[in-house]
Parts: sequence; structure tokens; C-alpha cells
Amino acid sequence: MKIRQTPRLAALACLLATLALGASPALAQQKKQPEKKTAAKEAPAAPGGAQTFLIGTFGDWKALMTGKDKQKVCYALSQPKERLPAKLVRDPGYLFISNRTADGAKNEVAFKLGFATKTGQDGSLTIGTGNFPLVGSGDSAFLKNPAQEAQLIELMKKSAGISIKMSSARGNETTDKYSLSGFGKAIEAVAKECP
Repeated sequence: MKIRQTPRLAALACLLATLALGASPALAQQKKQPEKKTAAKEAPAAPGGAQTFLIGTFGDWKALMTGKDKQKVCYALSQPKERLPAKLVRDPGYLFISNRTADGAKNEVAFKLGFATKTGQDGSLTIGTGNFPLVGSGDSAFLKNPAQEAQLIELMKKSAGISIKMSSARGNETTDKYSLSGFGKAIEAVAKECP
């Protein structure tokens, strides 16, 4: 089974590199910030000279944009509010939804887990009473059935939280819990910047 197309993994790598160079410290802050309704603000440079812009902060979510014109990538991004087991050492985790103007991709759901999985490793996403199968690839996870992304996005707009469970390549069972406070407004901002 083919896990993901190369453009999606390449976009994930670009976004994660951007986070490593500047967006992640802002996300790591513990203080709540008021919702921003201002134009995009410049953030540190991404690899290859591309600039990353903060479109706005909406509750526990940020909307960001990198690139220009037909090469723009916009994404809504959040970090887990709770990671279990709490004492397990791992890199930061992220949930993001991306739109890419170059290939017309819309509302792609991806997780940066902060640890390696066995490629093809199954996991699960729970939102309310709904469950969605996940599949791991490297240190990332995606919906096993990408056709369910639109359904998941709609549920995320109406729900308070989301939980993902995956096993690491070392066999550790993990759970990351994300708040969906501000998600609806963040995804609207992404759609406006990268229609």
C-alpha cells in the first residue's frame, strides 16, 4: 500500500523545517494570546529564502503562510495540550491542515509525532464518538483514507478536542490530545489566503 504521495511528504518536510527555524517557539509559549485579525506578519526565513508569515492566532491554533503566488502553502497548526505517557521523551508534536496552491491540494491533514514509527504502522484518531484510522510514515501520521479528510475537518469545526494514538518504532504506546479552540477561524484564514 502506498502511504502518501511525495508532494505531501515534501510539503510536510518544508513546513517542519519552517517550524524549526522560527514558528515553533511562538507555539511553545504557554501564555494565551488574544485572537489577531490583522494582516499577515513576517516571521523568520524558511529554508531556501522563503518567508513564513503569521496570518493570525486563533485560540490554540495559528494560521501561517509560506511562499508566493502559485507556490504558496498555507496551514493551520497546533501543538498537543497533553502528551501521554507524560514522562516519555520525544520531539515536539504538531497537527496541521495545509492548502498548497501549486497542486491545488486543500485541507490535507498531517501529524508530526515527535518520534519514529514503523512505516505502515496503524494508529487511530478519535473525535467525539468518531474514529479514523491513521497510518504512520517516518515521524509523521496521516489519515489512512485521505477521502475522509473533508469529513474530519467538518467534525473538527464542531468539536472541542481530538486525540491520536500511535505506537513508536520502539513499541511505546502514545496519545496526543489537541484542543480545537479557534480551529474554525484558523482554517477559514487558511482558505482565504490559499483558496
